[in-house]
Amino acid sequence: MTGADPGARQLDQTPTWAVSLVCAVIVVISIGLESILHHVGEWFHKRKKKAMMEALEKIKAELMVLGFISLLLTFGQNFIAGICITEGAANTMLPCPVRHEQTGEHQPALEHQPAALEHHRRLLLYEHRLLSAGAAAAACKPGHVPLISINGLHQLHIFIFFLAVFHVVYSAITMCLGRLKIRGWKAWEQEAAANENSLNDPTRFRLTHETSFVRGHTNFWTQTPFLFYLACLYRQFFMAVRRADYITMRNGFVSVHLAPGSKFDFQKYIKRSLEDDFKVVVGISPVLWTSAVIFLFVNVEGWYAMFWLSMMPLVVIIAVGTKLQAIITQMAVEIQERHAVVQGIPLVQVSDKHFWFAWPKLVLHLIHLTLFQNAFELTYFFWIWYEFGLRSCFHKNFNLQILRVIVGIGTQFLCSYITLPLYALVTQVVIYLYLK
Repeated sequence: MTGADPGARQLDQTPTWAVSLVCAVIVVISIGLESILHHVGEWFHKRKKKAMMEALEKIKAELMVLGFISLLLTFGQNFIAGICITEGAANTMLPCPVRHEQTGEHQPALEHQPAALEHHRRLLLYEHRLLSAGAAAAACKPGHVPLISINGLHQLHIFIFFLAVFHVVYSAITMCLGRLKIRGWKAWEQEAAANENSLNDPTRFRLTHETSFVRGHTNFWTQTPFLFYLACLYRQFFMAVRRADYITMRNGFVSVHLAPGSKFDFQKYIKRSLEDDFKVVVGISPVLWTSAVIFLFVNVEGWYAMFWLSMMPLVVIIAVGTKLQAIITQMAVEIQERHAVVQGIPLVQVSDKHFWFAWPKLVLHLIHLTLFQNAFELTYFFWIWYEFGLRSCFHKNFNLQILRVIVGIGTQFLCSYITLPLYALVTQVVIYLYLK
């Protein structure tokens, strides 16, 4: 590159063993990753998990998109760094206060933080070295600066790498937590299958309010809308799916969809349904990419937009969980209103009208948006930590940032372990009863 630092060696002055060694390591890592994904795909194929195969293909496609973005940044870095803007425009909407590197005006704020000071010094030296290497591409007339420096583009490369790695990690965590929750229903499935004849005995008459399902969901609080939703809000944290809920949902599905006396593993079916839902939430749509760009755009120093945006996934997932609990409670209330006496297990009757805008898939889209935003925010935090230090200007209010991370982890757990399995259970009963 023209204008390079005289002390920096180019490839024509670099030992061939060094170049080949670095290339070999990169190739081995890439082939190893591809081999792992291939074996995972073969394992899904042997177990006939079509939905998981499609989810894996989506992850591969998204990794390819991220790799292509990184390739474009590498190929076009000289062109991007050669775009000049005025210093006034360059100093607007900054995520951190303006730092005058040559005068060191920003240094005193870090005097009591030796580690952070040393980190910033290393970043400054690295930036000077890269900027000198790209001096020809980034040469701007007086009063103008590059749109993004070479060092800034390098940091974007690191951010894309973080996105790729964390996307795979979050996807795995989401699926593992969901399957772990549904695995806990296996004992209920075995009990229901073993006692199916006695549970559905047509000579077994009971008052509706004496059944476990209706009794657990109807009380004085169902008469008041505020208390109704407040109770549903509480239940999603501590009683998301009870034994009576599962058995009643199972009975509703089996009674409508299968012949009497049929042997059916409803828990295994819900597990496959979860995999179908996971296939949807693992993707990254243009809408989600747009939300990520907006997330970066509003990260302006003094706006505190990052804190409020980090609260959105939690608010949305709590609202979704409350709605799902409200649907289950509405089933119980309707059973009590329709019948005074029931035979065997109460038969739930529900349709998509119980959902917002009569659109069950809207709930899944909201879960998808929540998982993506939450994962993006946590990825952004760890990238800032890696690039600028834990107590950098990005984390001026350090306690607030720690709160964001705790909320993000809690949201991930709540969404993956409680809300997504609950959605898989409720919607299967809703969709098939509606189609019937």
